Amino acid sequence: MRFADPAYLLLLILPAAWAWSRWRARRRAPVERIGFPGLAFLAGAPVTRRSRWPWLPEALRALGLALLVVGLARPQVAHEVRQIRSKSRNIMIALDISSSMKAGDFKPGNRLMVARKVLADFARQRDGDLLGLVIFAGRAFLQAPLTPDIELLDRMLGRIDIGMLPDGTAIGTALTLCLAQLKDLPAKASVVVLITDGANNAGKVSPLKAAEAARAIGVRVHTIGVSAADTTGPDKQFIWRSGGRTPDRLTSSDEVILTRISDRSGGRYFRATDPETLARVLEAIDPIERQEVKISETRDYRELYAYALAPGLALLAAGLLLGATRLRSLP
Repeated sequence: MRFADPAYLLLLILPAAWAWSRWRARRRAPVERIGFPGLAFLAGAPVTRRSRWPWLPEALRALGLALLVVGLARPQVAHEVRQIRSKSRNIMIALDISSSMKAGDFKPGNRLMVARKVLADFARQRDGDLLGLVIFAGRAFLQAPLTPDIELLDRMLGRIDIGMLPDGTAIGTALTLCLAQLKDLPAKASVVVLITDGANNAGKVSPLKAAEAARAIGVRVHTIGVSAADTTGPDKQFIWRSGGRTPDRLTSSDEVILTRISDRSGGRYFRATDPETLARVLEAIDPIERQEVKISETRDYRELYAYALAPGLALLAAGLLLGATRLRSLP
């Protein structure tokens, strides 16, 4: 079982604190009370059932509130877990969604739109392979774990856009996140495809250290630099980088870093100057040998909040009703 919104569980402090305060209050004499000269003559009187349960309404209310909080946290259980065993390639795609991917040097649309379309076409041709997607800008995010569900990956690609993450280019962090998905799978059949248009300028992990980690576990990293070859014409675009206003394209130093990442891990660097070139580059990973792999995939989760919500409301109502009628106490 898991909780979809576990942060709400912190609210359990409230009913616990309320129950503790009420218990302490019952052990102290009330500030305002009616004094009697003496009740010694009642010492031998029988104890009634009602006098044994004065704490019950408050206990029911506290328990009901606790169950409502658990319902807010949305407990879930795996509804369908599949054991997948097949011969496949394991492909993690790291896609740059930084602001520079807005550049319109790839027609039609900007770099990100073209990359999304090419990746969607690429995924549809990977029948039997496991694919995953990491998006990155100033931070990296696992958009889709390794899965044979190509339709899911297609939907995930359709949802990504520039601005979803803080701006920047955290290549090292993105590679590390991809490697975490591949580290327990056959290395010969595993590969990372990194698509970017700039150099690393964010994140705590350097790209070269991530490349060393990839080499250590035997995973190749293919890097793809997306940028039009000619940026000298009237359609030339600019971005602001450290040092001033520069053409919005890959620089020679950017390409050196991407080449070193690929070389260290046994992969290759490609320069994609148009949509057709980008599509051909992605086909270069087809010769990778398929290996047998076994993974557990959770398809979806069944919501259990109703099993906490309904009893919680019932206990809360019962506590209020008993406190106002059968077990009412004064003051």
